[in-house]
Amino acid sequence: MKQLVIAHILLVLFMHPIIVNAQNKPFLPDDYNVPDKLENEYFTIRMLTVNDVVKDYDAVMSSYEHLHRMFPSSNWPSKDLTLEQDLIDLGWHQKEFQRRSSFAYTVVKSDESKVLGCLYIYPSDKEDFDSEIYMWVRESEFALGLDSILFNTVKEWINKDWPFDKVAYPGRTIDWKDWD
Repeated sequence: MKQLVIAHILLVLFMHPIIVNAQNKPFLPDDYNVPDKLENEYFTIRMLTVNDVVKDYDAVMSSYEHLHRMFPSSNWPSKDLTLEQDLIDLGWHQKEFQRRSSFAYTVVKSDESKVLGCLYIYPSDKEDFDSEIYMWVRESEFALGLDSILFNTVKEWINKDWPFDKVAYPGRTIDWKDWD
């Protein structure tokens, strides 16, 4: 019994640095310059910040049911999401971007008058992928066909400018029931 306990302690001591290093493994190489913006004739994609809270909140809450259809396994946004809660979410996204652990972008009209949607780039915890990418446009823009324009633009941008080898687009190229 004593030998088993000692073996377990040694295993934990040996594995702890490996586990910690794996958890602290950077999402991107240190020398990679994260794109801060992408512009086209339809929209601008740029870093999401706390300064976007009023327009972001409007986009999210005006598309509540649409977002639940797009992300069926998520409970975001809640029906009672407040402006303050959205501000906290945006602050968290902004900090993750600064830390290079994930990247949240807002999709805005070129004149910055309206948030059209969002884009999220996360490291994947699934073995077959190095990144997971989610995006949405507000319901009114979805009806006008902007969702497919955004998706095609993002796929091209990721392939051209980002260092990922195996990208997952859950809910788009991978069915939600297969992903979950």
